[in-house]
Amino acid sequence: MFKKAEDIFNDAEIIVKVKEPLSNEVKMIRENQIVFTYLHLAAAKELTQGLINSKSICIAYETVTDKNGRLPLLAPMSAVAGRMSVQAGAHCLEKNQKGRGLLLGGAPGVEGGTVVILGGGVVGENAAIIATGLRAKVHVVDKSEARLKQLSEIFGDKIIPQQSDKIDLKKLVAEADLLVGGVLIPGAEAPKLVTKDMLKLMKRGSVIVDVAIDQGGCVETSKPTTHAEPTYIVDDVVHYCVANMPGGVPRTSTIALNKATLPFLNKLASNGYQKALKDDNNFLEGLNVCKGNVTYKAVADVFGHSFVSPSEAIK
Repeated sequence: MFKKAEDIFNDAEIIVKVKEPLSNEVKMIRENQIVFTYLHLAAAKELTQGLINSKSICIAYETVTDKNGRLPLLAPMSAVAGRMSVQAGAHCLEKNQKGRGLLLGGAPGVEGGTVVILGGGVVGENAAIIATGLRAKVHVVDKSEARLKQLSEIFGDKIIPQQSDKIDLKKLVAEADLLVGGVLIPGAEAPKLVTKDMLKLMKRGSVIVDVAIDQGGCVETSKPTTHAEPTYIVDDVVHYCVANMPGGVPRTSTIALNKATLPFLNKLASNGYQKALKDDNNFLEGLNVCKGNVTYKAVADVFGHSFVSPSEAIK
């Protein structure tokens, strides 16, 4: 017999989810209860306040790091979302989806479309895997020269690497048939790289897939949508801004995420949160809210809360 959500929240010491707690779930969270999930608090003021009020211990998948400064619990879903972004974008380019009526991969004697990927991280790399596989013309924009060099070594001449401070972004956006927003600042709100004015330069029926929407989006005209109603149109440009894109492929996403999160969950269950976090500084980076304190600086800064270091908060 399935338990009600209320019973689970009442009985459990650790709540493990994929997405952030819903508003009705926040009310069920108890003091000192551990919540381990994606939180994306920098784009969620009400959720942040609700978790502060609950005095629970909230650990965000997306800010846990590894010894190289990467984000091992965000990476699996970023990879899925990156691959889905081109798949979804290609579909949205079809005429019956209000797109340009363009086949992204082209056809014999017909050139493929142009894909502009903003951000060369995990999302960007995986978007490029699919886009280059379709034989589209692929631009990858990133601020890091070293990262662009890595991507060039991976993809060779299948991509056109573009350093963000050395290009005319307006011109590049205007050339795009599909624009993929894959910009990430860990734990913080995504910067608005594509403005309303830039949108007016884009082709009629071109498509934006804003993967950064969970962190507020990197396109000024982006707003969260759902898998049921994934798109809307602004200035004749199709916007696909589905929050939690990997939810569209739950079988793949569940297997990928569980492989990454299970070792951390085992630490919490075996050692308790204080020892688990004290013994692993990378895991400690995941602590966003603890007993009424905001313990992730980017979240504290965006909402004007006082910041308490995570090491102090768990004493």
